[in-house]
Amino acid sequence: MPLDEQDDTALRRALELARTAIGRSEPNPRVGCVLADAQGRIVGDGATQRAGQAHAEVAALQAAAQVGADLRGGTAWVTLEPCSHHGRTPPCCDALIDAGLRRVVIAMVDANPLVCGAGLQRLRNAGIDVVLVDGDIAREARELNIGFVSRMRRARPWVRVKVAASLDGRTALADGRSQWITGPAARRDGHRWRQRAGAVLTGVGTVLADNPRLDVREVATELQPLRVVLDSRLRAPATARIFDPPGSVLVYCAQGAVDPAAALRRRGVEVVECGGADGAVDLEAALRDLAARGINELHVEGGARLNAALLAADRIDEWLVYLAPRLLGPGLGMAATPALAELAAAPALRFESIERCGDDLRLLLRPPGRAESLA
Repeated sequence: MPLDEQDDTALRRALELARTAIGRSEPNPRVGCVLADAQGRIVGDGATQRAGQAHAEVAALQAAAQVGADLRGGTAWVTLEPCSHHGRTPPCCDALIDAGLRRVVIAMVDANPLVCGAGLQRLRNAGIDVVLVDGDIAREARELNIGFVSRMRRARPWVRVKVAASLDGRTALADGRSQWITGPAARRDGHRWRQRAGAVLTGVGTVLADNPRLDVREVATELQPLRVVLDSRLRAPATARIFDPPGSVLVYCAQGAVDPAAALRRRGVEVVECGGADGAVDLEAALRDLAARGINELHVEGGARLNAALLAADRIDEWLVYLAPRLLGPGLGMAATPALAELAAAPALRFESIERCGDDLRLLLRPPGRAESLA
């Protein structure tokens, strides 16, 4: 059946609900669900809760039950295909079938190979009319869960590199000072992007130079992202602020030195050996390990060397650049890349969005086709 006005309105409401799961549902996808009875009256809605708690469909069914709604012959609008397998919770498909719904409208197929169409088929086998939408709503649903799709299909997180820079591309003065290039609005917005991520990654150089916390403070969040440090020789002192609460910290090293590792572990830090042939941390292995830990979006706030290493490995899916209207002159750049022999060798990026953040600009850029390759 084609989408009508109520379908569009209900799915957009479901997307709003799904966005409320940011900072709460990791490692599960962000999902929203809206329910109507047979007369088309909205009687319940919900969003994904913390891992192990109610999925969006169950949360919506619970809300409908609280008002005594009869869902037989009704409709569900959900932003992601209902799960059909037993994980931490029972299958959502079964809950929708048991409710007696006549129709389920879905914004996107679940990329999890344990689901991936099986939920649609189970609903259809139960005699439910299943509608899978396309267009803008489908794209918005995929964007909201682009990290989850990346983890399911590529076995690595969606990697976002955040940079704050001057108009002439400098991230710090020549002596390393960088606080603050951008203004308060841009810094607060940066915390919203941290909140989206399952983990925030930096290198030991940034820890030694800036002593950052890299937690989420400027916006409310239910979960703190995992903080991850690449520290091949364990040079970061155990007193560094990044190891302070709240939240957990993981350090990847190339070869664990006994004393520094013990000092970090006494602070509750997990230390993992992940060395490459060059004596540095194996970036690819670290990304695979983070995916295995359930990290969907990886938010990188490092220095020019780390950015260059990720760029050389073609592992940057998205650049989040805050551009300040000031000129710093000589200083540090966004990535310590080697000189190009010709302009044609420059990596191509595509502007996805340009927004004002106070006096600064926020630029979102991606390699052409990167997100589309996951569709």
